[in-house]
Parts: sequence; C-alpha cells; structure tokens
Amino acid sequence: MTNTPPSIQENTAENPNNEPQPSYTKLAMRNMVRKGGLSLKHFFLTTVGLLAFLIGISYLTR
Repeated sequence: MTNTPPSIQENTAENPNNEPQPSYTKLAMRNMVRKGGLSLKHFFLTTVGLLAFLIGISYLTR
C-alpha cells in the first residue's frame, strides 16, 4: 500500500475508470431533462405563488 492521501484513495475506489466526476450543473440539467415538464411546472407555480404573496402583502400594508 502506498502513502497516498485518503481523499485520493477514496476517489480511485469510487471511480475506477479515472473519469472526472460530473459537475453539479451537469447533473441538475440531466435531472431536469429526465423529469420533462415537471420542473417547469413547479417553477411557474412557485413564481405565481410568490407574486401572489407579495401582491397580497403589499395590498394589506398599503
């Protein structure tokens, strides 16, 4: 056994092909494509809900 740091040993054990780990952005985009329109639906529902909340608060505190 060699004197390599534990992080290097763990990385080689998890990834035997020496391929770089995919970035967070790449994984998120792959997940969005896999889910189809569900992510867009949730995004628009969140946007509408936030706008309704802000308009409601502004109406109540005018």
